[in-house]
Amino acid sequence: MPGLVIDIADLPRATGSVKTLEITAPAPADLGAGVIGVPEGSDLGIAVTLTSMDDGVLAQASADLHIHGECVRCLRDLDEDRTVRIDELYFLPEAVKAQQDEGDEEAEELYVLGETTLDLEPALRDALVPTLPFRPLCRPDCPGLCSQCGERMEDLEEGHHHEDLDPRWSALAALASPDPDDEEA
Repeated sequence: MPGLVIDIADLPRATGSVKTLEITAPAPADLGAGVIGVPEGSDLGIAVTLTSMDDGVLAQASADLHIHGECVRCLRDLDEDRTVRIDELYFLPEAVKAQQDEGDEEAEELYVLGETTLDLEPALRDALVPTLPFRPLCRPDCPGLCSQCGERMEDLEEGHHHEDLDPRWSALAALASPDPDDEEA
């Protein structure tokens, strides 16, 4: 079975039945936002407790993962180890169908059990992604990169700047400076 899909065939359907597991699995693709997230294939350590309920299975999990990204100002690597908590109810397909038949518009967004499986990936993604920064920074006052040379501003000397002449003024600059070959000037 793929990494975050759990076999629940041996979990009794009797309410209150419990199954606990320790899973180590590779991180799926796109577990994060554009500039920050869990690198694909990195190890995820997940401790899961599954409890049978009347309408499905309650999944309570704690996932240890490594987050990697880049500062959006200076492109410095950002790395952090984090624990993400999951507490989600996975519904039996017939319970979801009953809610849909009653007109519940949110029933389509519920986590649904497979016939003998439970997929933790969507719940992990939903628990992690909203906690990631939209614009990750190495520190709040990061000065970023020099717009001319592309070097990190904090690595450059105090007062760093570039001569920035507007090319539209170049013809006037030539008139302002005397030409050494011109004897009439």
